[in-house]
Amino acid sequence: MDGMRGDPAALLLLADSRLPAGGHAHSGGVEEAVRLGTVTDVDDLARFLRGRLATAGLVTAALSAAACELAAGEPDVVGRAGGTAAAGSPAPPVRPYAMDASWRTGGSGGPGAAASEVAAAEDLRRRLWRRLDDEADARTASPAQREAARTQGRLLLRTARRLWPSPALETLARAIPEGPHHPIALGAAAASAGCEPQQAALAAAYTSVTGPATAAVRLLGLDPVTVHRLLADLAPALNDAAHAACASLMDTVLTDTTLTDTTLTDPALTDAALDDTTPAGPALSGPAPSGPALSGPAPSGPAGMDASPGSAGPPPGDASGSAQTGWRGGWAGLPGHSAPALDLLAEGHLANPMKLFVS
Repeated sequence: MDGMRGDPAALLLLADSRLPAGGHAHSGGVEEAVRLGTVTDVDDLARFLRGRLATAGLVTAALSAAACELAAGEPDVVGRAGGTAAAGSPAPPVRPYAMDASWRTGGSGGPGAAASEVAAAEDLRRRLWRRLDDEADARTASPAQREAARTQGRLLLRTARRLWPSPALETLARAIPEGPHHPIALGAAAASAGCEPQQAALAAAYTSVTGPATAAVRLLGLDPVTVHRLLADLAPALNDAAHAACASLMDTVLTDTTLTDTTLTDPALTDAALDDTTPAGPALSGPAPSGPALSGPAPSGPAGMDASPGSAGPPPGDASGSAQTGWRGGWAGLPGHSAPALDLLAEGHLANPMKLFVS
């Protein structure tokens, strides 16, 4: 992909279904679709994969890119992101967090930083991770899918902490002890492995279709070469999804963010603002929900958090026309594309006593 940096070998490892993180056990809804007779041959599978990529695949890709960007602010990555370029080579991209490392070491950033400042910075990082995980929760309407996503995310995080140890993964594990959603863990693992957000998005988009494709081979006895031809045909769409996922984050994910002492006391980053502004997806006790709750962006939170760029005005505590030193983040650009059919498939699959895969 044009201009994409990062470690390509690590990207291959993350996208490999043989990585001991449970990916090979997930069918992405295709097992229930086979049971119901809606996927019976290669043509049906092709339509299923394209639909899944355009909905769930795009959402997970964007969440993974956002998580990768957030994880890139941890101390082991800041140095690489804001390092000095070699003579004659383009300067490395500056991460938003790299503009001010005091957010992780305390107000002064020096070795003598007060313990309270360090604890406040750590608490802020945890709350940001919980906030992003809430965004994933709000975009996953089916309880069965939420449970599966957290199980897979917990397994991936456990594996990644052994393969690519990093402060980002440790912070995420402490922030969400029950296990983050899979795309959140994937993005954090990608950053820790040296990948860029666009690579994290590509890995998420790729796994969103390869899991169902592999499951369909086993369930329907399809020719593996024919199924992989479907995946090869999807390659341009995978690249497009990764590009779209990252484009959706421009000017909304940690943009112009400088986490300073002022930021640590910003009302927009209180526990109430970060932890409870985005409701979890509704339980499915009847027909799949539809409408704005599933197809639109997550409900708006405090000013400057989930409003469109430029529409919210300065964050709480910033006077009009003052320097932009406070919180300027939020995830308003994350896509909220829904797939009610996948929600119903997941719920039906959960109730089916005979199954080979997780929904």
